[in-house]
Amino acid sequence: MSVRQQMRTALCGVALTGIVLTTAQGLAVAAPAPGGGAKASPGAGAVAAAEDDAARSLARSLADTAWRAEVDRAAAGGGELGLKALAARSGARAAGPLAADVAAADRAVLAAKGLDAGTGGLLTVALAGDADPRRAPLVAVAPSDDGATAVTAYDTAGRRHTLDAAKAPDVPVYVVGVDGEKAVEAGMEVLERELAAAGVSTAEVPAAGTAGRPAATATATTTGYWTSRITSVRLEDDKETWIKGDAEIFSIVSGFGLDGKVRVDTVTHPYLDDAGTTYHPNQILVNWSQYKYNLADVVMMEDDGGTDYSALAKAMAAALLTIADLGAYIPLVDPVVDALPSSFWTDDADFVDAWYTLARETTGARDGAGGNGRFTLDRYWVQAL
Repeated sequence: MSVRQQMRTALCGVALTGIVLTTAQGLAVAAPAPGGGAKASPGAGAVAAAEDDAARSLARSLADTAWRAEVDRAAAGGGELGLKALAARSGARAAGPLAADVAAADRAVLAAKGLDAGTGGLLTVALAGDADPRRAPLVAVAPSDDGATAVTAYDTAGRRHTLDAAKAPDVPVYVVGVDGEKAVEAGMEVLERELAAAGVSTAEVPAAGTAGRPAATATATTTGYWTSRITSVRLEDDKETWIKGDAEIFSIVSGFGLDGKVRVDTVTHPYLDDAGTTYHPNQILVNWSQYKYNLADVVMMEDDGGTDYSALAKAMAAALLTIADLGAYIPLVDPVVDALPSSFWTDDADFVDAWYTLARETTGARDGAGGNGRFTLDRYWVQAL
């Protein structure tokens, strides 16, 4: 059984426990089966196709040795390069229609991920290993599947090659992928904006109150407010292949807002790059001045490239707007998880873990329901200026 399958099984067990607890409180709440409420989004396939088109075009352009030398110099410092900006430098060289091909691929990626056209180029390229002017490079596509055993790559004639995902080849390889950090930041804006437009309280639209602020937080704005702060976070080891980049992790925090409606806040974790590493971000996870009850839930996810944030927002809104405040806290992990497309339970856009019923008083280490993540939390008072 894979790590993801183990997490899903564990979460199902917690969901069943949730049925017993909520029934004891007299609430008619059914815990859904994870991933059962929404169909898979075609986004991942469209993103992969766009990456493939861009990789093939870049590979062909590198047949021009002068252009290849320029690309090698640009990539020599390491890290990811914006492919659209790089392609624009090809100019009138014999690099072919690279700039036009990359621009078209970038538009396809934005559309597939439900992001605004103004987000800018998301496609990136990075050099795996070292450039070798004596050997023509390959251009590969970073697979979205963490369990992939083969990687598709193209040579300068546009011919397809299959590489071993577990072992780097002995030729230079450029890897085309998506700028996950940029995509997640833009995706959180889309998610909150579309949830707010659908009627779910978010940071985008506060609950009703004086001067646009929630009425119940008028005191908090003048004195400060309590938060739950992440002092450390760690995900279990999940082996990455040589071609995979850093993880792009975000969390969806949900509870009941001051207006009694379901509230969703998003938190990005740009520092959380590698599994098996403990990070100490001192990052605020929950702002308790925005919540009616002293409980909130967290669902953590990873963007592996194909996440359609617009579709995710619509699915979440459809699930959450059916939940009414009945005067007692209702766990919201289950409806959030139920809204996830089935692809989130594969190695495309991934469910990572979930935390039920975090309270303002919750401190110390807290394992996720799936056993894949661990937060260490403390109470932190944010003092108003």
